[in-house]
Amino acid sequence: MATILEQSAVNEFALESERSPEVRLFTVDEYYRMGEAGVFDNDGQTELLAGRIYKLSPKNPLHSASVRRAGKSFEKHVGKKAVVRMQEPVHFDDYSEPEPDVALVKPRKDEYSKSHPTPGDCLLLLEASLSTLKHDRKIKSRFYAAAGIKQYLILNLRARELEDYREPGTEGYRTKRTYSVAETFNLVAFPDVQIKVNELLSPE
Repeated sequence: MATILEQSAVNEFALESERSPEVRLFTVDEYYRMGEAGVFDNDGQTELLAGRIYKLSPKNPLHSASVRRAGKSFEKHVGKKAVVRMQEPVHFDDYSEPEPDVALVKPRKDEYSKSHPTPGDCLLLLEASLSTLKHDRKIKSRFYAAAGIKQYLILNLRARELEDYREPGTEGYRTKRTYSVAETFNLVAFPDVQIKVNELLSPE
């Protein structure tokens, strides 16, 4: 009997040791307070996603130029029908406030001076990917889909392609199409708007 008890204790300890440590999730309010307290690096390159704080990759010239070029292209094509925001927060919920590279949001009288856009305001989100392609495909894609973002674009800067995700669901997007630099895609929110992929990419 003593042997059995001892073995049981050993097994219980082993099971306890195999359990993953509990993850501490942060709220948006806590995240803001941490920023105000100077917890993060001076560059401020972080974002909050599902309670986890991610440190973003440094903005190299190609990434910065591509984001700026994509933003200008959307502004040209949608005009006053939507507001183009670049690398600004979108408030998803109490635990998430990502900062997509480009967001097309519905116009609002206060120009979002009183609160950040929410998923219901978003017509399209775009991430320009250079070193974050796996994260943008796996993590952000499912997260954006679960929030109901109707169109999510990944601008693959290395391959010079555009990945177009549509039909969001709780498990991810149901459709994906990849466009080459020479092709044209349209917007879910404005189907008549046709944009050439090379308009979004910086010249080689």
